[in-house]
Amino acid sequence: MKKILIVEDVELNLDLLVQLLEDDYELVSAEDGQVGVELAMSARPDLILMDMSLPVKDGWTATREIKANPDLAHISIIGLSARAMDGDRQKALDGGCDEYITKPVDEDLLLETIKKVLEKP
Repeated sequence: MKKILIVEDVELNLDLLVQLLEDDYELVSAEDGQVGVELAMSARPDLILMDMSLPVKDGWTATREIKANPDLAHISIIGLSARAMDGDRQKALDGGCDEYITKPVDEDLLLETIKKVLEKP
């Protein structure tokens, strides 16, 4: 079973993601970017769902740190954010995210994106 690390500080958002994914994936979660980076190192997930607005260390910084680590750089990251301004998607992709989805998350789009990213060679 593929393992997904969810880095999300809003409990309601985390609960929704867990309910959506728990039947098909092994889930690990972190409530801030610092813990997210630490869990990426220890849990070695196949995919990270990274909220970009996080306490302690934001998702932008956490993503850059994960992608800069040769042992973790292969882990795919889907950025999640309520920011839907022009350029935000490209900023996330340039910052190391493999995909970027705006909140509120469209469940079908999220599931389709997860499947696509996990199947990528």
